[in-house]
Amino acid sequence: MNTALIALVASTFFVLIAEMGDKTQLVALSFATRYKPLKVLTGIFLATLLVHLVSALVGAQVARFIPMQMLKIVVGLSFIGFGIWTLRGDKISDDGKNSRFGPVMTVGIAFFLAELGDKTQLATIALAARYQSFIAVWIGSTIGMVIADGLAIIIGVIAGKQLPEHIVRYVSATVFFIAGIATIIEAVV
Repeated sequence: MNTALIALVASTFFVLIAEMGDKTQLVALSFATRYKPLKVLTGIFLATLLVHLVSALVGAQVARFIPMQMLKIVVGLSFIGFGIWTLRGDKISDDGKNSRFGPVMTVGIAFFLAELGDKTQLATIALAARYQSFIAVWIGSTIGMVIADGLAIIIGVIAGKQLPEHIVRYVSATVFFIAGIATIIEAVV
């Protein structure tokens, strides 16, 4: 098997495993109860493409320019902001016409911020260093993220159909608050 194919398969597998139960997978589940699944998956895919491109290209250099502690605090605060927004119960429609950014951009921004300094980004950096195959690692890590978060979206859609809207809203806000607080604690401890 050639090196690029090994890098692609390894990156897909390790990022998929790293994403299972991760805060961004929970965020995917929460967004799936609020927006159409394809829009959530599109936002995740675009954000993952970009953040894993940065990971594979820049790798460990990111930490030299932005202190990881500061990055995690900003991400944690953004999650708390999404939790407040979720509780507020705005009138964003599924097509995003009443939204400033729309569902795809909202999900994309949330995921981009959440992935900075996350274990899947660090895994992508390590895999890129190990295999020295930028494109294979970039594509593989993106595929792994999309598969893992696609599973969360399916669960979110099923839960969204079975539960009353106010319960979904409170559970989603709670997920954002917990992810935000945990990220901030991780940054300061």
